[in-house]
Amino acid sequence: MLLLDYQNVLIQSVLTERFAADASPVSIDQTVSDFDGVTFHISTPETRTQIMVSLQIRCYQDLVRYGAEEVLNREYGPYVVAPEPGYDFSILVDLENLPATPEERGELVNQIALLKRNAMAAPFEQAYQEHYHLKAEASKFTSEEAPQGMREGGAVKVVQYREEEAIYVKASHDRVTVIFSTVFREETDRVFGKVFIQEFVDARRRAIQNAPQVLFRNDPPLELHGVPGVKNTGTGEIGYVTFVLFPRHLTPQRMPDVISHIQTFRDYFHYHIKASKAYIHSRMRRRTADFLQVLRRARPDHEEKERKTASGRSFKAGV
Repeated sequence: MLLLDYQNVLIQSVLTERFAADASPVSIDQTVSDFDGVTFHISTPETRTQIMVSLQIRCYQDLVRYGAEEVLNREYGPYVVAPEPGYDFSILVDLENLPATPEERGELVNQIALLKRNAMAAPFEQAYQEHYHLKAEASKFTSEEAPQGMREGGAVKVVQYREEEAIYVKASHDRVTVIFSTVFREETDRVFGKVFIQEFVDARRRAIQNAPQVLFRNDPPLELHGVPGVKNTGTGEIGYVTFVLFPRHLTPQRMPDVISHIQTFRDYFHYHIKASKAYIHSRMRRRTADFLQVLRRARPDHEEKERKTASGRSFKAGV
């Protein structure tokens, strides 16, 4: 199965070309679309030696509520400028003051290409920190003595990254639960989705016991009880995919990789549903072409033609 890149490949390509030591400054004005309706703008607004990269993302205000500005300032501190009109966040790079070595320039390119990933990481990082705090507090009590609020965990963080879909993150003292709500427009998508999620479950049972627990259901999980905006249509159009991250996934060393993997799940999920449908359709077209070829081979090379005499009597013309 294909694993999607975390970084924006087009931004990476453009900046790699422009950051090269022998590159001559040129004007740039490119708008780049990414998954989930995210838009980037790469431009040289004032001079060719300064490149601005701007990000527009639907759920930016949700991300700010969970610490996105702190994360972005931490990652891009010296390059952060006032947002370009129509965009949520901007950075400006001066080509005359780039890092000295090619390796450092490559790291800067990769960092900028991960702009969306770093913005979306904020609620997950906050959930990690909340988990560490709850874990430390829970260690002071037995399971029976722990306060009710500590046993239930923290508040649910809601990121409405699409018009009808959201990511829900909830930290507890022994786990972090991540729930994706996703819309299935067609009945076939629901069937493929269930089969796809079942593969996650079976893979964990067979060989990858260290993987997160994965659950799928059409009604909202108990963790979302009372959360505003959660829908239960009863028709199966909305599905909820739950990932349960256990302490082995929540170490500071594994945090960056886990966050990168999990936030691309929705795109990965729907990409493979569409790829599976396309593969089945191609097999159907190939099988139909085989049947048509068999029919063409069954047709006689010289078909007998019926002719009529002047009196109206018909006869077969002999070969």
